[in-house]
Amino acid sequence: MTEADRDQGVPDRTWCLSAVDVFRDLDDVEKAAIADMMPVKTYSSGDLFCTSQEQCEALYILKCGRVRVFRLSTDGRALTCVILHPGSIFGEMLLLGQRMYGNYAEALDDVTVGVLSRAEVDRFLLSDARIATRLTEILGRRLADLEQRLSDTIFKSVSQRVAATLLSLAAESTPDQSPRPEAPYPEVALTHGQLATLVGTARESVTKVLTRFAELGLVRVSRGHIAVVDPDRLRDAAG
Repeated sequence: MTEADRDQGVPDRTWCLSAVDVFRDLDDVEKAAIADMMPVKTYSSGDLFCTSQEQCEALYILKCGRVRVFRLSTDGRALTCVILHPGSIFGEMLLLGQRMYGNYAEALDDVTVGVLSRAEVDRFLLSDARIATRLTEILGRRLADLEQRLSDTIFKSVSQRVAATLLSLAAESTPDQSPRPEAPYPEVALTHGQLATLVGTARESVTKVLTRFAELGLVRVSRGHIAVVDPDRLRDAAG
């Protein structure tokens, strides 16, 4: 970015790449080259932009907002696989050992994503040993997270899973999302229903757990937000 651009308020087109772990070993020139070939798309809160009925052969780089990746059971119940924050990558990338087919991607907020085709990923990302190594690390961590969630689903109670999920999401929240100016505690911006799909239980069960946690002073619940007031005691509640 030139001084003239800065003076005129032109945004740095590589800012989102700097926040993405896989690109952290690249210099500014290399990041700019990737940014130049990457179209940007925007979605409104509630929009689906990957569905199980379509092939989604693209790699998405989440620039702002949050995305929920989920599956639907045959009886219509939703199972949230992961909630992604800015700087995350996701998509239908068999070359990366990652698949979106059978999953849905939903914008939880107004979302902006950069999009790379499968050919561009193969040509520009996987051919670079630095990026390929980072991709392997990220996918490994994501697999470990899924294994932990599966273990929690089997061995932990609903109350423990709610506590653990709140702690995890509060830690992942970016500075512009949590806390709000009027909320001095780390926050999770989810409805009871969204939290229930992430935990893998009914909305009513989550509401009961949150009510009890609020009575104990562990959290504060407001419309669309859950503030973690006492993380130490909430960690104990998570088992």
